[in-house]
Amino acid sequence: MSEVKIMLGNEAIARGAFEAGVKVSAAYPGTPSTEISENIVKYPEIYAEWSPNEKVAMEVAIGASISGVRAMASMKHVGVNVASDPLYTISYGGVNGGLVLVAADDPGLYSSQNEQDSRCVARAAMVPVLEPSDSQEAKDFMKYAFDLSEKYDTPVMVRTTTRLSHSQGPVTLEERCEPVDITYERNVSKFVMMPGNAKGRHVYVEQRLKAMAEDGCDMPINRVEMNDTKIGFITSGIAYQYVKEACPEASVLKLGMVHPIPRKMIEEFASKVETLYIFEELEPVFEEQIKSWGIKCIGKEIFTVQGEYSANMLRKAVLKEDVDNKAAAQVPARPPILCPGCPHRSVFSVLNKLKIHAAGDIGCYTLGAVAPLSVVDTTVCMGASISTLHGMEKAKGKDYIKNWVAVIGDSTFMHTGVNSLMNMVYNQGTGTVMILDNSTTGMTGHQDHAATGKTLMGEVVPAINIYELCKAMGIKNVVEVNAFDTAALEKIVKEEVAKDEVSVIITKSPCVLLKGNKFPYKCAPVADKCKKCGMCLKPGCPALTKNTDGTISIDATMCNGCGLCMNLCKFDAIEKVEV
Repeated sequence: MSEVKIMLGNEAIARGAFEAGVKVSAAYPGTPSTEISENIVKYPEIYAEWSPNEKVAMEVAIGASISGVRAMASMKHVGVNVASDPLYTISYGGVNGGLVLVAADDPGLYSSQNEQDSRCVARAAMVPVLEPSDSQEAKDFMKYAFDLSEKYDTPVMVRTTTRLSHSQGPVTLEERCEPVDITYERNVSKFVMMPGNAKGRHVYVEQRLKAMAEDGCDMPINRVEMNDTKIGFITSGIAYQYVKEACPEASVLKLGMVHPIPRKMIEEFASKVETLYIFEELEPVFEEQIKSWGIKCIGKEIFTVQGEYSANMLRKAVLKEDVDNKAAAQVPARPPILCPGCPHRSVFSVLNKLKIHAAGDIGCYTLGAVAPLSVVDTTVCMGASISTLHGMEKAKGKDYIKNWVAVIGDSTFMHTGVNSLMNMVYNQGTGTVMILDNSTTGMTGHQDHAATGKTLMGEVVPAINIYELCKAMGIKNVVEVNAFDTAALEKIVKEEVAKDEVSVIITKSPCVLLKGNKFPYKCAPVADKCKKCGMCLKPGCPALTKNTDGTISIDATMCNGCGLCMNLCKFDAIEKVEV
C-alpha cells in the first residue's frame, strides 16, 4: 500500500524531483521557493547546492542537463529575471537530460518587491509552463515536467505561487525512478548558440510550441469537469481551488499546462457553456489569447490584475453575494520589524544620528526605510544599492554623496553586489559601501552562502573572505567593525564618507536568530537613574516600552542583551545583567 503524507507544496515539489530521478538541483534562496531546496537536500541521491545567484543556478542545471542527467533550478519570481539570460537561450538549444525551472510567484507581495507573473517570462522565452493546484499535483507535475522536457527537447517551467508553496495537502508517495543517463554527444548546432545556429533553432522552437499546443488537448494535466453549463470557468493553479470552493456546480476547464494553451480544447469547452469566465491570478495570460480567437469571455473586467485571488472574490464578482470582510478588518496590523538584538538596528541608529542616507538592497535591512530608523531611501533589486550610489555620484558629483552610503548584506553582496563594487572601482567611483555581514542569508530563513563556510549539503568548505575580496579589487580603504560598537562605527563612518575614493565598511555581527547563538546577558533599566530623555527608544527595539511616568521597561523575554540601548544612554540608566 502506498504511503500518504501531508506535505507543503514546496516539500511535494522536492519529492517529485526525487521520484523523477533528478540528480542535480541548484538554487538561490528566496521566499516562497526556499523550502524546495531545503527538502531536496534530504534525498542523498540528489546533489543540491545554494548557488551565489539564480543565473548561476540555472547554468549549473543546464550543464547537468547537457551532460545527460535530469536537473532542476529553483527560485522566486524576481530570481527568474536574474536567470533569464541563460533561460532564453537554452530554450533555443533544448536539453539532453530533462531540465526543469521551478519559479515561485508571489501574488499579494508577501515578501517581494514586485508582483510579476512568471508566465509572461516563459511566453517570451518560448518555454512551456505547468501550474499545479495542490500538493499532490505539485509532486505529480514535477515528474510530468521532466517527461515533457525530454519528449519535446525543451526546458520546462513549473510555476507555483506563495499560497501553493506554503499550503499543505495529502500526497501519495511513490518510488524513485532511475532514468538511464543519456549519452552526451557533441552537437555544436544545438548547444553553441551563435547566430547561424540560433536561427535554425528558433524555427524549431516555434514548431515545438505549436506541437505542444495541439498535443495539450490530450494531456491528462488539462481536464474538463462538466457540470452546470450556465457558468464555465477556465482556470489553473491555486485559483482552481477557489473556483471549486465558491462555485462547485460550475463547469471548469482546468489547465495544468498554462503555456502553450490548447486552443481546440478551449474552443470546444467555450461552445458548451452560456457564460465563460477566465479566472487567473495576476496577468491576463489566458484571457488575451482566448479573446484574440474571438471567444466571448469575462476576465479582468471584473477580476483584478493585482494581488492574491480568493473564493470571496468569486462570490462577490460572479455570484453577487454580499461578502462580509468585517472579521478580517478587525485583525490588528503586524508590520515587519527588525528583531530585538538585530545588528542592522545598531548600524542604522548610527546612520540616523549622522543624518546619512542609504541606498538600500534586498534583505532584512530594507526595514531601515521605516520609522523610527528612516535611513534607507532606495531599494530596487539584489545588488542595486552599490550601483545606485555609483550612479548618483556620476550624476551629481563627489560632494553630493558625502551624506550617502550603500548598504548591502553579505549574501546579497555575494549574489550580485560583487559585480557592482567591481564596477565602482573600475569606473573610478567615489562612495562608501557598508556590507552588513550577519553571517547568513537572514531574510529567507538562515541559508548558507559562499562566505559562510558551509554548503547546502552540510559540507564545511573554505569561506570566501569578504575583506580580502574587497582588497583584491584594489580598494585601499576596507575596514571591519563590530556592528554594536556604536562609538567606533560612528567614527569610521565619518572618516570614510569624507574620502574622495571608494571605501568599504564591513560590520561583522551574526544574526541574532542564528542557531547556536548564546546570550549571557540581558539589559535591565535602572529606574532611579533614568532621566526620561528617550534616547534608548530611538532605534525602535521592540523589547523596550515607555512607561506612563516616562521611564522605560525592558521585556526580558525579548531582550538579547545586545547593549544598543545601554550604549545610547548617557546616564547609566541601563545595565547588563547575567542570565
